[in-house]
Order: sequence, then structure tokens, then C-alpha cells
Amino acid sequence: MIRVQSGENHAFDEIVDRHQGSLLGFFYRNTRDWQLSEDLTQDTLVKVYNQAWDYLPLGRFRGWMFRIARNLLIDDVRRRTNDALIRACQRRQSEEDDEMTRLASEVLGPEVEADHKELAAIVDDALSEIPDEQRQTFILHHFSDLSLPEVSEIMEVPLPTSKSRLRLAREKLSEKLRLAGITPLSEDSAEVPEASPS
Repeated sequence: MIRVQSGENHAFDEIVDRHQGSLLGFFYRNTRDWQLSEDLTQDTLVKVYNQAWDYLPLGRFRGWMFRIARNLLIDDVRRRTNDALIRACQRRQSEEDDEMTRLASEVLGPEVEADHKELAAIVDDALSEIPDEQRQTFILHHFSDLSLPEVSEIMEVPLPTSKSRLRLAREKLSEKLRLAGITPLSEDSAEVPEASPS
């Protein structure tokens, strides 16, 4: 960001290359909508660029960037919850996604469907049932590789609150996995399968 502020042309391209994937993952795990995730990622990167001159290197850049991303996610959720047409389209899209998943499994056969994908789908479903604050804490910590102090800063809560939310998210996720007949995650484990947008 200091190089962007000094007018170096390719510095922002490096920021995009380095952080676009983690932003996309953050948005997808919260929205379960690939197109919306791409749009929000682009909006975040545009906002990062537009606010480059206001950036002060007082903390880690990723924390600052994910705070922008989280605020955009909150704004988007507020906009979309009041729109009945969008909710109806989301239901239809979910039904179409379920149908595509069923057809893909019939065409590909069970031998091609890896256990990892099945586990990732279970984790993805479990995450969708966890309250927003717990889900975002879990995603930021496990999938975006942010430390709990960074997550606390992004979520604008004290560190003990982030620790509590992470613990609750892990407990709920472990219970969901246990009900699915899968050995639950340990409290210290950061190994959570990547969820796939397809």
C-alpha cells in the first residue's frame, strides 16, 4: 500500500494477486453465491484502491482490508434482506444447484466424488447454520488465515469475544460432523476442508 501511495503502477496488481482468492473465499462461505462473491470481492478491491491514500500502516494490511470486506458484506445483507424478489430467486437458484449436484453425482459416479468434497459440503452446510458472528469469526480465522487478534480487530470486538465465538463455532461444527458420522475436529485443529463453489 505504501508503494501504491507513492504511485508505483504495478503495486496494486500485486495486492490483487495476493488477496483476491482469500477475499473470494470469505465472501463465498458467507453468501454461498459465487457471482455475488465475485462482485463483493471486486467492490472490496476497488474500495481498497480508492482508500489507498487514507491507509496508515498502523496494523496489518489484511486486517484493514477484511474490515472493508466485512462492512461490504453487512451492507449487502441489509440491502438484500428487504427484497422479496431476490429471496425468491435465491430459493430457485438453490433448487437448481441441488438438481445440478444430483445430476453430477449420477453422471460422474460415486468413485469420482471424493470424500473430501463430501466432507467439504457437510462443513459448508454446517457453517450456514451457525450464527453470523460465529461463522465470520471461524471463516476469517481458519480459511483466511487471520490470527484471533486480527479477527477481533476486523469484527470490532474484544479478543475474549472472538475466542468465545470461535469455540462455539467449533463446537457446533463438530456436533454437525459427529451427527454425520465423521470424527469431529479437535479444539486445536485448523484442518477444515475447503468448500467448493461448484
